[in-house]
Amino acid sequence: MKTSRVLLWVVPFALLTAAAGGWYFSHHDQPETSPTELAEGALAPVKVPDSFTDQEQLGKRAYDAVCAVCHGANGQGQDGIAPPLVHVIYEPSHHGDRAFLLAAQNGVRGHHWPFGNMPPVEGITQADVMDIVAYIRRLQRENGID
Repeated sequence: MKTSRVLLWVVPFALLTAAAGGWYFSHHDQPETSPTELAEGALAPVKVPDSFTDQEQLGKRAYDAVCAVCHGANGQGQDGIAPPLVHVIYEPSHHGDRAFLLAAQNGVRGHHWPFGNMPPVEGITQADVMDIVAYIRRLQRENGID
């Protein structure tokens, strides 16, 4: 009898969660872009803007030095290693700038992708992360992710 009551709550919740996820992804598809050449194992095509602000250039340098080894060139992700950051899942309304800061400082438990947990990034400053976020947000905007 107790199992039946639990199922009365769990099954509808699971169905509602699945429906919400389906709606989210059906309304937030990756935009059509002119992709750059994908590196071997890259997960997402990323159109790179012609220019960057000073902060975005600093962010690109920091990203290339610290993040690209896992997340790939220009945030394209790497198959079997780490997700693309130029992806609708990381749009500002779903993962705000602070989420990137907390992930870099504390690591993050894997929850959207099958790559496992991300460890904290050693030796990176808050200013570095904010520059990296500026760079990633610029790439996202260039690829229709706002």
